[in-house]
Amino acid sequence: MDDEMRMAQYHAGQCIDAWKLFGAHRCRMNNCEGVGFAVYAPHARNVFVIGSFTNWEDHPIRMIRTGFTGVWQVFVPNVYEWDSYKYRIETNRGDWIDKADPFAFYAETRPETASKVVDLRRLTWSDEIWQSRPSSFDNRPVSIYEVYAGGWKKNGNNPYTYAMLEKNLIPYVRKMGFTHIELMPLQEHPFDGSWGYQVSGCYALTSRYGNPYEFASFVNACHRQGIGVILDMVPVHFCADAFGLARFDGEALYEYSRPEDAWSEWGTLNFDLGREEVRSFLMSACAFWCETYHIDGLRLDAISNIIYWGGNKDRGINQGGIDFIKRLNYYMHQYYPKVWMCAEDSTAYPGVTTSVQNGGLGFDGKWDLGWMHDTLDYFSTSPEVRITHPQSLLFSMQYFYREHFVLPLSHDENVHGKHTVMGKMYGRYDDRFAQLRALYGYMFAHPGKKLNFMGNEIAMFREFDESRALDWNLLDYPSHASFQKYFARLNELYQQESALFVHEDDPVLFHWFLKGKHGVFGFVRGNLVCLLNTSDQKQETEIPDTGAEVLLDSEAKEYGGRNNCQVYIKDKVTNIVLMPYACLWLRQK
Repeated sequence: MDDEMRMAQYHAGQCIDAWKLFGAHRCRMNNCEGVGFAVYAPHARNVFVIGSFTNWEDHPIRMIRTGFTGVWQVFVPNVYEWDSYKYRIETNRGDWIDKADPFAFYAETRPETASKVVDLRRLTWSDEIWQSRPSSFDNRPVSIYEVYAGGWKKNGNNPYTYAMLEKNLIPYVRKMGFTHIELMPLQEHPFDGSWGYQVSGCYALTSRYGNPYEFASFVNACHRQGIGVILDMVPVHFCADAFGLARFDGEALYEYSRPEDAWSEWGTLNFDLGREEVRSFLMSACAFWCETYHIDGLRLDAISNIIYWGGNKDRGINQGGIDFIKRLNYYMHQYYPKVWMCAEDSTAYPGVTTSVQNGGLGFDGKWDLGWMHDTLDYFSTSPEVRITHPQSLLFSMQYFYREHFVLPLSHDENVHGKHTVMGKMYGRYDDRFAQLRALYGYMFAHPGKKLNFMGNEIAMFREFDESRALDWNLLDYPSHASFQKYFARLNELYQQESALFVHEDDPVLFHWFLKGKHGVFGFVRGNLVCLLNTSDQKQETEIPDTGAEVLLDSEAKEYGGRNNCQVYIKDKVTNIVLMPYACLWLRQK
């Protein structure tokens, strides 16, 4: 496709590779090596390039307004990789503002804010086997390890680099049996405390942990080890810092023009999802990470704020947001059919994971936040209270088949005074571990893909703090080390037992046979049976089929349990004594 056609698509909101038009690209012109710069600034009187190659203030280079509406371009010779730059814009009011490049591929490390030239054509890959396999999400076990790259482990007071994560995180994920790593946003952002969710550069890999070549090496290594990589994206809002997208050319360009629509609840600015150029910008950003860095899945943040104005149902549906999401998912599935598109959505809006062609929003997966809240609320109450509210655990299967769900115990449930998952458990120290094992046994047996935030697997008590590493010293304590072993076993069994992931949206393959009487739940998935005792008393029950093999006992001593559950045959019926707070998996022969 030539640039003229691509530019027409950009202005029509139909472009999915706009990074090929804009930004800073190493190229050759008139037998001279240099960089071609291009920026969209339709309200500007003049635009200049300034940077390390102009001595910043001394020799700004005037850009030329092209025949394409609002686009400025210039070729600058003798500009090299890693050179820093910004755009100096004269607004219609005659003011001068300096802006980072919206399409920059890299940037200076905070607190500096200039964009940097990088030649992504030099990225190398050796993941052909991974790329040739069928989708890693369809009818496959998906157990996701959600990671904040700056806080998994520390190198002294500094975060791990991409190279360190490659050396240490990948073997750990393999050892624990996770199938995918989900990285909280790696797009450039000025404030560590936003965890990456207040983005300043939608195309720029954050320089906190290294450079694009090192990150590509990390993804490449994940794929060679059979691990998929999912990246969080933020299509709703962006940071309001003066160097970024806010009033980019002196007027609202990326944000809504009306303040009541522009400002978000986080003190950031909402993308104007009704503007065609913004749609092309965001769609292209999603495609960029998949094409350039071989990302396998995108988790899109705060979809409720796209569906409804301000995320508030009472304000009504944002039709521009709905149209944008449908268009994004349509194009992503057309051009990147193996990429998994997942919505972090707290609404009951219908058809989130129904295809666009069938009238839905077109996502492949949706976080089941209802399951998360109901389950954690249930396990946080005392046994005498919880056993009177069995519907908290039963309710999820009344709506499960409406969407394709992910069961998330994410970073959101480990921050802001909510306590960690472990911290939410009821009772004393040993009781909390028993209930945590039961909860995770239930989670992995329940239909839906799984997601866990880093630290869940070692039963962290301390809430997430972006400035600190996980409390790895907990593994010096037997209870935590045993729980980590149990978690790895869950991942192992989940991948071995096809009944837990094949055709999980088929209602014929699931049914309850115990619905919470005395706190005991039981359900069947294909040839597997899951029994869950949420009470603090021994409970005896039975299953009709004989010859059942115990696959998992959460109260086994090797996992830190206090007593094994008992299974015996009486009158050709399998009888089971469930210990307090126990989860038992059985395979029927």
